[in-house]
Amino acid sequence: MKLSGSEIVVECLKEQGVDTVFGYPGGTILNIYDALYKHSDEIRHILTSHEQGAAHAADGYARATGKVGVCLATSGPGATNLVTGIATAYMDSIPLVAITANVNLPSLGKDSFQEVDIAGVTMPITKHGYIVKNIEDLAPTIRNAFRIAKSGRPGPVLVDITKDVTAAETNFKPMEPVKVRRETKYTPSQIGHVAEMLCKAKKPFIYVGGGAIISDACAEVAQLAELLDAPVCDTLMGKGAFDGNSRRYTGMIGMHGTKASNLGVSECDLLVALGARFSDRVIGNPKKFAEKARIVHIDVDAAEINKNIRVDESLVGDLRETLQDLNKRITKQHHEEWMAHIDELKAKYPLKYHEEGLSCPYVIETIDRVTEGKAIITTDVGQHQMWAAQYYHYTKPRTFLSSGGLGTMGYGLGACIGAQVGRPDEICINIAGDGCFRMNMNELATAGRYNIPIIEVVINNHVLGMVRQWQTLFYGKRYSQTVLNDSVDYCKVAEGLGCKAIRVTTKEEVEPAIRKAIDLKCPVLVECVIPEDDKVFPMVPAGAPIAEVFDEDDLSEKK
Repeated sequence: MKLSGSEIVVECLKEQGVDTVFGYPGGTILNIYDALYKHSDEIRHILTSHEQGAAHAADGYARATGKVGVCLATSGPGATNLVTGIATAYMDSIPLVAITANVNLPSLGKDSFQEVDIAGVTMPITKHGYIVKNIEDLAPTIRNAFRIAKSGRPGPVLVDITKDVTAAETNFKPMEPVKVRRETKYTPSQIGHVAEMLCKAKKPFIYVGGGAIISDACAEVAQLAELLDAPVCDTLMGKGAFDGNSRRYTGMIGMHGTKASNLGVSECDLLVALGARFSDRVIGNPKKFAEKARIVHIDVDAAEINKNIRVDESLVGDLRETLQDLNKRITKQHHEEWMAHIDELKAKYPLKYHEEGLSCPYVIETIDRVTEGKAIITTDVGQHQMWAAQYYHYTKPRTFLSSGGLGTMGYGLGACIGAQVGRPDEICINIAGDGCFRMNMNELATAGRYNIPIIEVVINNHVLGMVRQWQTLFYGKRYSQTVLNDSVDYCKVAEGLGCKAIRVTTKEEVEPAIRKAIDLKCPVLVECVIPEDDKVFPMVPAGAPIAEVFDEDDLSEKK
């Protein structure tokens, strides 16, 4: 059948099972929006307030559902407004297809109105980028974009289409989507050697990253922990890959990880890294990381092996299939003395905070209790992000959505909208700081427009909390440009953008506010006013060994 380029775009999206797209129209992409209008009963379009919000919403949708997220933007500034969202997805290995339209082919390269080489701009932050100049290439390109986005280590793909291609016509033949195959690249001798290493260890420790969630390997991770009789820590991206209520769970590792995790990894004799990339925020000083341990690294991306940390053995392949193979080769181990020592570390160094007055940890513990740990939590970036990682108990994958690699302030609200659209039966709550909320608070208008029942919890300490914490600890309390003590009323902002609002200033008000926000079943902002100098502990100074983790008690003793 003969279809226009814009109709081919829509048909290809339908082929790939896309039911929702996020975007913002403009001149060059009008043909595609016209085609979407005709198929609005098959593909839902969410009009965000800003293109960056569309990218973050598509990202949140992908993280929460496991599907490929899709966002649309017009040429020029529309396309460049997607860049931060695309980079966020790239750093965290999120499958995303960003479709943009460009000026007509004869106008390319002439500094035409709203022309930009978006494929060139995004080249370093995409798995692949295309500019489609011939309608015959359009359908194969979109199909390849989805295949690339979700294969191997997932990530974003950009498809830029000139406007004349969206208007041209050609014959279109529907096709079934290509099934993405899970890949393994290790040899039987390699996995046999790894199994032997694991069975010989006396103090094994498992370190779980976001790859465990991406590959749906959570059951296999739990099985490995039981077979090895080993404790388990996770990264920020790995939250929910292992049951946060398990006795084996020691908490997050790294800069704001628990003492039990950081000290335990520093003492272990074998570290098993599963779908993790040894981020600088995890390892601290690479020369001092897990010095006593032999290290095994399992990851789908060969480029990650020995990139940040030299390892003793590695397996390159899909984590789920690799662990299914590995677990068959491991006999049940018993490490009672090691596990007892880990239990002692957990008991000796629990997470704690000042319990007098309202604080962010108390708010998050209350949300955890009210939702029974079953909500989808998104966050922005900063102190509140770390507290959300520390004090909410994640027991299932795809329930903690946060910008880990890029650290994108303003990410959480759009992501929460995407998560709620993708999983409408779940309670979706974004934890934001007041500094982050200012970045993209216009997306409350999106939630209000569609009555998307997200809950936006703004932790308002009237400062850029994490930056201020560093200024307090390392910059002599010189608070340069981190004080936000102005007259902005976040509750009025929320109401003005079509949402409900509740202000909380005491501990007693928190639980009723959260319950009311859930019961209202509409977008609600809950502002929680906390002291400006609350700090996230434990902490490891940048570049220091993770064994040098300290908390507030350590600071008091040092003084």
